Amino acid sequence: MTGVLSLVMPAFNEAATIEQAVQRVLDQECVGQLIVVDDASSDATPRILAGLKDPRVVVLTHASNRGKGAALRTGIGRAELPYVGIQDADLEYDPSDLPRLLMPLEQGLADVVYGSRFMSGEARRVLYFWHSVGNRLLTTASNVVTNVNLSDMETCYKVFRRELIQSIPLQEDRFGFEPEVTVKIARSGARIYEVGISYNGRSYAEGKKIGWKDGFSALRCLVKYSVAERTRSS
Repeated sequence: MTGVLSLVMPAFNEAATIEQAVQRVLDQECVGQLIVVDDASSDATPRILAGLKDPRVVVLTHASNRGKGAALRTGIGRAELPYVGIQDADLEYDPSDLPRLLMPLEQGLADVVYGSRFMSGEARRVLYFWHSVGNRLLTTASNVVTNVNLSDMETCYKVFRRELIQSIPLQEDRFGFEPEVTVKIARSGARIYEVGISYNGRSYAEGKKIGWKDGFSALRCLVKYSVAERTRSS
């Protein structure tokens, strides 16, 4: 599995962690391309990215802040390797889990693999109760509209066959990416697997950005895209 994964890393004001995140990603032999999309950061993130010398790293920049979903679209469009994965820049997710996520793809079993924080026996930082409740509610709602039995729809860690994810027209600019891509992947008939992963969630004091408004936006996206996909296929 050497050099088979293009990893997309959206970054907005992640100066505290991005250098370490990039290094930990590049330590994984499976990563052959790391596409970092700077979403108009106003801190030292651009300076840190400018200093990266590894030839596997591609740095793309948005002139204005457009959101995580927009950054992912930009990065996915530049992916070149057989598999495309998503990696946040905040070190909540451990890049050493990436080889396990790739195994069902490499074995020809899956087209998409989700890294589940809830089916894992790995270490997981304990933080906000209501976040976990919201996540489970959103995952349940997603399973209802897609008829796919996921345990963690909102996970960052998703790895796709490149030709599949690049064929899907994505629209959401912010955190609506997760429900949108899940609905569209499910409707495509792709084979979806889950793999348990570790999780080191950060607090708001440490820079966590997602909030309750994003939860309502995710519900809106689930309804919007499930209706749109049902209409398109009828």
